[in-house]
Formats: sequence, C-alpha cells, structure tokens
Amino acid sequence: MNREEALDLVKSKVKGKNLVKHMLAVEAIMRRLAQHLNEDVEMWGLTGLLHDLDYDETVNDFDRHSLLTCEWLKDYNLDERILYAIKSHPKKVEPKSKMDWALFATDPLSGLIVAAALMHPSKKLKNVNVEFVLNRFKEKRFAAGANREEIKTCENIGLSLEEFIRLALDGMQEIDEELGL
Repeated sequence: MNREEALDLVKSKVKGKNLVKHMLAVEAIMRRLAQHLNEDVEMWGLTGLLHDLDYDETVNDFDRHSLLTCEWLKDYNLDERILYAIKSHPKKVEPKSKMDWALFATDPLSGLIVAAALMHPSKKLKNVNVEFVLNRFKEKRFAAGANREEIKTCENIGLSLEEFIRLALDGMQEIDEELGL
C-alpha cells in the first residue's frame, strides 16, 4: 500500500474532517521522527496515517479500537510492524519498537499542538514554538485529553520532551495549510 492508497482508504472510512486532520498530523509527525531517527519514513508515515482508521466504527466500543483497523488492513499485505504499532497506540499490545513508542507518544501530542495553535494569539501553527507548547503542556487543565504521561514516553525513543515537541512542530508546520492551521 502506498500513501495515495492509504489516503483513499482513510477518506472512505473516516467521516469527520477533524479526525482526518488528526490522522494527517500524526502522519506528518511520524514522518519527521523517522527522518530524524534514520528510520523508514514511508512505513512510519503510513502507520501514522492509518492509526485511527476504525475510530468512527469503534468510538462507542473502545475495546475494538485498532483491532478493526488491523482486520480491514490484513488484505493489503502491510508490514506486520505497521499493524503491531497500530495495535500498540491504544495499548492493545505493549509498545516495543521505536515506531510503536513514537506512535504512542505522538497521538496525544498532536492534539496538544492543535489546541495550542488554536489558543495562540495568531491562531497559526507557523507561529507556535516549542516554548509555547511546553507552557501549555505544564497546564494540566489545558487540552486535558492529551495524556502528558503518554507524551513523555518519547524518552523511549531517545528524545527529550523539548526535542520531541520541536520535531512534532516541524512535521505539522510542513502541512499547516492541509490542517487548516
């Protein structure tokens, strides 16, 4: 499966434009992390893009979240590491690889960054910097759904919180127009 096929699948399965934007943001971050860590950029990108493919179907049955995605993807001959990482982001399986941990930490960070951009005076992602996001990170009630402990697992891929946020911002800022930010 290439990116174009994955994006077509996302558009056919995911109804909400904000969820599609979230998946694009996670893809952008994963691609930037892979680049930085000298990993497979395409594989990491596909993992990020597809990670919430079943969310609309499993929102009221979280026990099935990610498992349904993997069922849908089994006929696409994807690398097993992609499927494992997808299952690890909601902790259906324990994250093991760098890619697993990257997705696990990236998923909540993308939401924190979007929320930070929306409360920035300019409302533009391009104007958001690491310090601004770190300050929002420290505010426990800000974007309370963005699990700070999960974000801090970036240490499992050898990145400090500050460096992780910088790389995530880099990735998302590259597609700011696509994200509407």
